[in-house]
Amino acid sequence: MAAGAGARPRPGAHGEQSRSNVVLVACDSLDGRLTFFPGNQTVNLPSINFMKRHGTVFLNAYTNSPICCPSRAAMWSGLFTHLTESWNNFKGLDPDYVTWMDLMEKHGYRAQKFGKLDFTSGHHSVSNRVEAWTRDVKFLLRQEGRPMVKLTGHRKQFRVMETDWRNTDQAVNWIKEEAVNFTQPFILYLGLNLPHPYPSPYAGENFGASTFLTSPYWLEKVNYEAIKIPKWSSLSEMHPVDYYSSYTKNCTGEFSKEEVRNIRAFYYAMCAETDAMLGEIISALRDTGLLGKTIIIFTADHGELAMEHRQFYKMSMYEGSSHVPLLVMGPGVREQQQIPNVVSLVDIYPTMLDIARIPVPQNLSGYSLVPLLHEEAESEASRRGPRPSWVLSEFHGCNVNSSAYMLRTGKWKYITYSDGSSVPPQLFDLTADPDELTNVAIKFPVTVHSLDKILRSIVNYPKVSSSVQEYNKQQFISWRQSLGHNYSSVIANLRWHQDWLKDQKKYENAIDEWLGK
Repeated sequence: MAAGAGARPRPGAHGEQSRSNVVLVACDSLDGRLTFFPGNQTVNLPSINFMKRHGTVFLNAYTNSPICCPSRAAMWSGLFTHLTESWNNFKGLDPDYVTWMDLMEKHGYRAQKFGKLDFTSGHHSVSNRVEAWTRDVKFLLRQEGRPMVKLTGHRKQFRVMETDWRNTDQAVNWIKEEAVNFTQPFILYLGLNLPHPYPSPYAGENFGASTFLTSPYWLEKVNYEAIKIPKWSSLSEMHPVDYYSSYTKNCTGEFSKEEVRNIRAFYYAMCAETDAMLGEIISALRDTGLLGKTIIIFTADHGELAMEHRQFYKMSMYEGSSHVPLLVMGPGVREQQQIPNVVSLVDIYPTMLDIARIPVPQNLSGYSLVPLLHEEAESEASRRGPRPSWVLSEFHGCNVNSSAYMLRTGKWKYITYSDGSSVPPQLFDLTADPDELTNVAIKFPVTVHSLDKILRSIVNYPKVSSSVQEYNKQQFISWRQSLGHNYSSVIANLRWHQDWLKDQKKYENAIDEWLGK
């Protein structure tokens, strides 16, 4: 599967050679740290390792919002979440929003999409949106099923996530039957559901997704001895937002070390199956002679905590949730390169346009990755000047009872909430404390002040938080009015039904109080 070595033209460089094809494989919930550490110890990911040998891996790539739809809205628009106003999984981009793929198609690329997109408004369950709208209500309800594992199939069962495999097959067939004959360059997108947890039917309306499911075939790829059992703070010592997240995710109960180890092992096995799908795409390009003419990008919308910080899922600024994989290989991309610069998913938009030699709009939040891939001076490559030394991530959805903002720069990760004063901030030194177990915000007030000043120069976050709070109330009021007499019955039977039904009146009153009645 050698991709070719030696000097290569810069991706998107001007000149006589034809424009590169581009393939973007975006999965769901893959912890970016698995692409460089400790991945090789816990689970074998041969396709990711192939991309590392023949291309570039970004060591500090982040989601701009650690949940499906808002993250994808950032990736497809090149704009931060507070600019797209994609506040939750129900609110993304308008269906007619002009994406980088639309522009590439307009400029002569053949375009094709398979699988999960999830960047436009109007999707996901009623529970998901109501939980987001009511996060400021003074109640605490479990909104997810308890995380669990499930083994399915037999030792030779390779295809567990059938929907993803069907979409991968379609993409492979498209490469072999159509793309191989094109005289124009092409852009292919494949969106995978894995390694996102599977639905848990016992969890109520539209289910939660708290089941880590795999077959013995994939589980055997995991090195159980290398699995790290994360350290947890006691419930009383947890940051208030973390406690809310852990409780609503049904993680405040007792978990044995074996349970935690199994959840992590099954998650890693699901990552191995994801890696195999990426491998099918690489193989199809190799078999058709297109590999040397195609830039491949692999990433994810966010990570997965897999029981770190007493949580599963995402919706958190901790590394397991916010750190995403980002690997690139192909013409003009340096081989065996590791890039330490902080980058984020908004950089995909300008990168795609740069590769396609389309002028990059100046209003984007992101910066092209092409100069980093080619190791050239960014000031020469970008009319906007050098890329900033920070990345921004923000979260406004469910399972977190406050808008959250993360600034990542140098060794620091600064997280602040709401209006910047009503909830204590967090500061982590990722060099000294990669597991983010010690909040040093009180210890380093000057650093906090400095980072907060940078953050406020990027986004007026107290104002954004206030806008989201108002949006949540208005959306909830409209939804409640649309239900009429059915309101009490519908709200009682959402994913929080097990707790809600114990004292319906108490929780309805809490909502009325929140709405100012």
